[in-house]
Amino acid sequence: MKAKMVVLGCLIGVAALAMSHEGPQTPFIAFGNPEYSQAQPETGMLSLKIGVVSIRKVFGDCKRSARYNAEVLAEQSRTNAKLQELSKEIEADKAGLNALKRGTSDYLAQLKEALDKQGEYDAEKEYHTQQKALKYQRWVEDFYMDILRESGEVAKQKGLDLVLEKDEVDFPALSIDSTMLAIRTHKLLYSGGCLDITDEVIARLDKEEPELNN
Repeated sequence: MKAKMVVLGCLIGVAALAMSHEGPQTPFIAFGNPEYSQAQPETGMLSLKIGVVSIRKVFGDCKRSARYNAEVLAEQSRTNAKLQELSKEIEADKAGLNALKRGTSDYLAQLKEALDKQGEYDAEKEYHTQQKALKYQRWVEDFYMDILRESGEVAKQKGLDLVLEKDEVDFPALSIDSTMLAIRTHKLLYSGGCLDITDEVIARLDKEEPELNN
């Protein structure tokens, strides 16, 4: 009996010695167990460096916008002059019809000329309207792509992880539909603490533009 007790004691001692060399044991995982949650290492929250850009300010303050507006005004002035000249010719042809007898060959020739010029006037006006809209769409798309590119370059220089649009809402709107559209598309509600890189983006875009001629 004593021999069995001695052997048992030796086994217990060997097991204890082995456990001391294995290091601390993994605690039992149990949800809601306060002892387990306190034993876990604290994990630091992911930290992002975020920047913001006001697209509206870029479009409003960049030299490219001033140049485009000047070009549009010049083109509109040339178009208006051409349309005004056609309009005067049409009015003159209509006035000439009053001096001619209806149904005569001269009257019909004058009528055809007046109608042809009226058709030319309408076609020219419609063409310039659509041309202006398509050119503006293309200009906006190209400009926005350049804004994205320069925003990315500034973000790399500043070591930013993310750049958001710092959009603004203008109230009151023209209609309830405009109000609801503004609310649905306004995503950035607060940007305190974010780095505003709008001016840097404008500066980079302006370097690509030649000086405007006065």
